[in-house]
Amino acid sequence: MSRPPTFIPPPCARARALPTTRGEFAVLDAAPSGTPRGTALLVPGYTGSKEDFIALLRPLTDAGYRAVAVDGRGQFESAGTDDPRAYAQDELARDVLAQAAALGAGEGSVHLVGHSLGGQIGRAAVLLDATPFRSLTLMSSGPAEVVEAQQVKLKILGDALATMTMNDVWAAMRAFDPPAEADTDGEDLRRRWLRHHPAQLIATGRQLATEPDRVAEVAAAGLPVHVVSGEADDVWPVPVLDEMAVRLGAHRTRIEGAEHSPNTDRPEETSAALVAFWDGLR
Repeated sequence: MSRPPTFIPPPCARARALPTTRGEFAVLDAAPSGTPRGTALLVPGYTGSKEDFIALLRPLTDAGYRAVAVDGRGQFESAGTDDPRAYAQDELARDVLAQAAALGAGEGSVHLVGHSLGGQIGRAAVLLDATPFRSLTLMSSGPAEVVEAQQVKLKILGDALATMTMNDVWAAMRAFDPPAEADTDGEDLRRRWLRHHPAQLIATGRQLATEPDRVAEVAAAGLPVHVVSGEADDVWPVPVLDEMAVRLGAHRTRIEGAEHSPNTDRPEETSAALVAFWDGLR
């Protein structure tokens, strides 16, 4: 589970509902003081939320970019449903396309950034329609299914979510946390967990465990791609991400001192890498 440093947005950002053709989505919309040099749509990963990008918002706006971090369907402050069909990958990808359109940045101008699960949803959106996007950044998001150990964890969590309350699942998960994490993580993480829709977690967990390799399709789409990761990753091994970047012909960045969530582990370095990539496309 990602652990943002805070749930309080910086002064450059406002929390609001983004109306789209597929409903409203909760976002943190951060804008620079002048005319934006570009617009970024930030899509979070499994069990995550828009707050996972909160530490990137100020440095991205300082660099002149508008950055909009979103809660996907059934995540935290965006509405969900009990119908698992609503969380099919194509449905979530169409949500991303609707979000990009609602930003009003213009065709071919949105820099799409997806962390982990968000990267696989983001690439599915690109494969449906790449025209809204200027680039795709896959942050700690691999070419296919997660490693076997993570598949086992997802199966255990999915089974628990099908039979237990969200509160009971939270208590069970926290019981396995290292004492230091249990002591330092606050009520915000619990509040976020309780507002996730269990059907969303079950459906997207299955996606992560069974995702096919679509790297060749993404490469054929012709969009500039950036593969970002930490130095270590227990969801997709870093050498797997290295190989994926080669197959994509992608720009590749490893963030020193970061693991699966460079956006929260090393936000200054991660934002600098994003800006350098986007600036190089201008």
